[in-house]
Amino acid sequence: MKLGSLKTGGRDGTLIVVNRALDRYVAAGEIAPTLQAALDNWEATAPRLNALAEQLAQGAVESLPLEMTALASPFPRAYEFVDGSAYLPHVERVRKARGAEVPESFYTDPLMYQATSAGFLGPRDPVPAVSEDHGIDFEAEVVVVTDDVPMAVSAAEAADHIQLIGLVNDVSLRNLIPGELGKGFGFLQSKPRSALSPVLVTPDELGGHWRDCVLHLPLVSTLNGEPFGHPEAGVDMQFNFAQLVAHAARTRPLAAGTIVGSGTIANQDTRLGASCLAEKRMLEIIADGQPSTPFMSFGDSIAIEMFDHKGDSIFGRIEQVIKRYEP
Repeated sequence: MKLGSLKTGGRDGTLIVVNRALDRYVAAGEIAPTLQAALDNWEATAPRLNALAEQLAQGAVESLPLEMTALASPFPRAYEFVDGSAYLPHVERVRKARGAEVPESFYTDPLMYQATSAGFLGPRDPVPAVSEDHGIDFEAEVVVVTDDVPMAVSAAEAADHIQLIGLVNDVSLRNLIPGELGKGFGFLQSKPRSALSPVLVTPDELGGHWRDCVLHLPLVSTLNGEPFGHPEAGVDMQFNFAQLVAHAARTRPLAAGTIVGSGTIANQDTRLGASCLAEKRMLEIIADGQPSTPFMSFGDSIAIEMFDHKGDSIFGRIEQVIKRYEP
């Protein structure tokens, strides 16, 4: 099934079930008012939501046309968002760009940071930015959402706690990152609010494309209407999502609704393009000695989407414009 949230019902939106074509929906308020409420009691709500999704597919329930601009983030706010960096090519290239080495521990222990989760932008909302000088960048990633995860679970156990899958535009301000990391304490100002895909889906919606806790499909990015990259999410992933969830839960439990990101999708095969500007710039430095691709400016647009083997959009399209922030 596919789940989303309308921009109604206060800060946390209104839970809806969306059809596979992403053009009609039915409200799910009688089951759970919000997606967070559904995850809080997932064992009870999931079967009822699945049944509603089947009714929607069969035309057995009254539905309404879906307007993407009416959608909030599936989670307008979440208790926790932890973002990994599971694709080795991305780690190598971006760290090289700022003169940093890949730590040896990365090959056996995932990189991960605590991202902002107090608010997510809607999938068609503009990205507010204070200054172009900050180095505005997009990052196309896959995310999973968990139910309640006990502390110190194994990767095998963690796999059973992955309930929803989606995409994220994890916005980065590249020119602020070196100074922040140079303090030795991690990201803060360089990581503003991100945007989740219009819907999140249960693993069964993905069929054979979801296996071994990895999503095996290309992730397509389009910058200002031009193709940018379509790397394979199922290739070159150093740690799968079960391992990432287990890593996050090593010393603490994860609350239902925790979002875990893959990090920017990247492949060793550079012919498939990139999923962020920083990586493309690094490839240009390697080839030409300097970058030729600028970071994003006010008015630039980014779209992120994933298609199944039939060419149908799975999660809907993240489509955003960079907008100057006006206090």
